[in-house]
Amino acid sequence: MRRLASVEGGRPARERDDPAHAERARGSTEEQPSRLWHITLSVAGRSVPLTDVRRALERLADDHPFLLTSRYAEDHAEIRYWEEARDLHDAAALALRLWGEHRRTAKLPAWEIVGLEVIGRDTYQQRISEGYGPPPAHPVGVHPY
Repeated sequence: MRRLASVEGGRPARERDDPAHAERARGSTEEQPSRLWHITLSVAGRSVPLTDVRRALERLADDHPFLLTSRYAEDHAEIRYWEEARDLHDAAALALRLWGEHRRTAKLPAWEIVGLEVIGRDTYQQRISEGYGPPPAHPVGVHPY
């Protein structure tokens, strides 16, 4: 059986040699408190009447109390909110599950996730202060594009 030189025990060399990765692999999370992450989730798919999209996003906002704002059109939407998670990986995993987990209860369109941005609170605030990135989520709520 041929084995790649950079892989030992199924792990890439960079993971074997990284003490932080070894610590995470052992499950040590006690020293990593939860942090806030700004999530922008983009979804798209077949056209749906605007009133149906709006109602579904309003139900999602009721189901997910940290939803700040969402913009929508007949065939796509963008959802922005804050998520509390230990690290970026956890925040991204939660964000990637949001649409699917609430699809039935909020009657969301059968759209797929086409984009995801996860940034830390400091990065979000720095972008805003420097005039980059989206403006702060005002007004809060569900709005057409």
